[in-house]
Amino acid sequence: MWGSLLLLGEILLVNIILSGDNAVVIAMASRNLPDHLRRRAVWMGAFGAVALRIVLSVAALALLDIPAVKIVGALLLLYIAYHLLTDKGEEKEVQGVGSLGKAVGIILLSDLIMSLDNVLAIASIAQNNVWLMALGIALGIPLIIWGSHLILKVLERFPIVVWIGAAILGYTSGEMLNDVEAVRSWLPEWGDWDLGWLSVATAVLVLLAGLVHRLVLLAAEKMPDGGKAGSKGSKG
Repeated sequence: MWGSLLLLGEILLVNIILSGDNAVVIAMASRNLPDHLRRRAVWMGAFGAVALRIVLSVAALALLDIPAVKIVGALLLLYIAYHLLTDKGEEKEVQGVGSLGKAVGIILLSDLIMSLDNVLAIASIAQNNVWLMALGIALGIPLIIWGSHLILKVLERFPIVVWIGAAILGYTSGEMLNDVEAVRSWLPEWGDWDLGWLSVATAVLVLLAGLVHRLVLLAAEKMPDGGKAGSKGSKG
């Protein structure tokens, strides 16, 4: 019972953190519609996005049973976790349209393009539990739509939430690698830890990489002209 609730919490947290861009797309695509059509576009886009992600995540679950795909997926998950910590949140440019059908189409197409990280992360965490995965996706997207501004404020005020999400992804990546026999035979076992250390190591690796990235950025900002002056001097 508690294990299922914890798993659902992980799926929901990662889904919300990785879906901030989707909320922006929904808002921008429907901004030119009249109020009554805008609400309809948001609802239709949300339900369509839920159905789309569930289908894609179920497909991802099936593919992740293949060892080679699992290794590639684990490495992609590490990249997604690192990108989560280093993403500057660049503004997305999405054209607003005056037609309900076009707005919903833009929302669904954008969600399809932008959902690779969400789908891979959620399918990896779900551990073949399709129902918990579907529930996490279904609960996550409406929360993002209704409370996107609140969620953004929470993430800005409590950056630790993003770091927790990245650590979950890093840990999940290690678990995926641990499930591949070829990887298990190549890596050493450490006593009672067996290969359980791998999941902890990948989580720590992601956090250290994110921390180093932040420290490098801070050091560059403290340099004169953001470090540009030094590079010009070296050229001369």
